[in-house]
Amino acid sequence: MPDLQKIAAQLESSDSKDRLLALTSLREVAPEDAVPLIKKVLNDEILPVRSMAVFALGIKPTAECFPLLIDLLAGDPDYGIRADAAGALGYLNDIRAFEHLVRAFYEDTNWLVRFSAAVSLGNLQDIRAKELLMEALDSDEVILQQAAIAALGEIKAVESVDKILNFAASEDWLIRQRIAEALGNFGTEKSISALKFLAKDLHPQVKEAAQISLQRLGQN
Repeated sequence: MPDLQKIAAQLESSDSKDRLLALTSLREVAPEDAVPLIKKVLNDEILPVRSMAVFALGIKPTAECFPLLIDLLAGDPDYGIRADAAGALGYLNDIRAFEHLVRAFYEDTNWLVRFSAAVSLGNLQDIRAKELLMEALDSDEVILQQAAIAALGEIKAVESVDKILNFAASEDWLIRQRIAEALGNFGTEKSISALKFLAKDLHPQVKEAAQISLQRLGQN
């Protein structure tokens, strides 16, 4: 069991490497013991320390974590921290985050925050996110399209299959991989047919993702 007093002292160190190491060592610590320590560096002057602290709130859930993350998502001046908060809310898997993530997706001007919000909406697996994610497919940002495809699969929005398949011939192999992964959530004739096509893809990771999805659907 990690020494909590030693970790607390490390978090007070003037060396940011010590503070990062202290946060890493909280992995083995129970959430109720970890969160008071995480809060010590939530406003750290060094961005990677803050970033790791915000992420840690998502994987050490206590009643305090949700409001802390919501405040960071809504009001932090640093877009990286807002994106971290959006991502951590996905790990918390608290359905109360839904409206906050939707607002961040529509109102935040930074693509990274919008990307994290879309990914976390997929983690929440709430079908209410369907319209927003379908709109995200029309984004000019390829990374947002990738996040939307993955999330539509996670929320099992079967009505999105046709729109997802519009990207099947994309030159971006990551898009094709996300499609292959997402289609594993839909046991429709059209998605199975598309997976058989993607299982012959020239890129090994697309091919493997399609084969795994076919196995999930009992089509191996």
